[in-house]
Amino acid sequence: MIWIYLGFASLALFAVAIPVILHFQIIWKYIPYATRIFQEKPLFIVPFGKPRADAEDVTIHSTNEVALKGCYLRTTGRRKGVILFGVEFGSNRWSCLPYCEFLLNQGYDVFSFEMRGQAQSKAQEGYRALQWVTNFEVDDFRAAISYLKNRPDRHEHGIGFFGISKGGSAGLIAAALDPFVTCCIVDSIFATVTTMVPYMQKWIHIYTKRRWMAFILPVPYFRYIANYTLGIICQENQCVFPHLEEVIADLSPRPLFMIHGAGDNYIKPEMAQSLFDRARAPKELWIVIGAKHNQAMQIAGEEYRQRVSAFFDKNLATSPSASRSLGTLPQTLTPAVAAG
Repeated sequence: MIWIYLGFASLALFAVAIPVILHFQIIWKYIPYATRIFQEKPLFIVPFGKPRADAEDVTIHSTNEVALKGCYLRTTGRRKGVILFGVEFGSNRWSCLPYCEFLLNQGYDVFSFEMRGQAQSKAQEGYRALQWVTNFEVDDFRAAISYLKNRPDRHEHGIGFFGISKGGSAGLIAAALDPFVTCCIVDSIFATVTTMVPYMQKWIHIYTKRRWMAFILPVPYFRYIANYTLGIICQENQCVFPHLEEVIADLSPRPLFMIHGAGDNYIKPEMAQSLFDRARAPKELWIVIGAKHNQAMQIAGEEYRQRVSAFFDKNLATSPSASRSLGTLPQTLTPAVAAG
């Protein structure tokens, strides 16, 4: 009889030991690869706009007294509202112009700036800005919102936000914390952990011979490994990676319009859908067929401009003449997924 008990005990010990051994193998062999890959910059062309002579040159200060360069562009007509623009990773403040020139012509002032360590904005000692959003970029957007609040010509009804990729993600987190931002449009945004998890499942196939692990390890475990990796990078860079997934619902009841490319190879459309599902109404998601990362405007063209203009006219404009809404867009436009 004792041999039977010993047999069961051995099986139980084996069942416990295997997951423990597997876990430490992942920590020892896989995490260094994940940490390195996470900090590699993506290979894509970053747009740089050209300065406009009629723009107001602005310098604002964020946390740790980091000086950020910005430009305030005034509408050519009667002002209907003010829009804070969030540029994509690596680009300069003038890259807002292709996205916003039509808005300037339609009655909106636009403020664009460069996050720390980007273009002409000062870098922070000991911190290397990556394509991922940290607390420092959120601080930069909070400083930009504070600047617009305290301008002599501040718009009393608040501001709108329009952001691309990393700038959209960081600005959306800041907007969730400040009701002065009354509505948001974001293009190609992403959340850190929900983006990392699918990639980490993919990397296991590349960096380990035990490819079966990708199939037996549950998603919560990959989420744990993602946060473990982020913890290592946080210690190295003295930063925090905020979770957009946890705050996006706080935007409600302020309207949110998400745009994403169906052909985005960096941030898959299902990642955008996952974020959209976490948001509360009123919200709308437009998946642009054929568009890759940050390419929706180039693909959709006039439809893109009409949708953006209609959203701000409905949710931000204070002019009595601004009566267009998303519900009255031209019939030639393709439908989006809407809620609320």
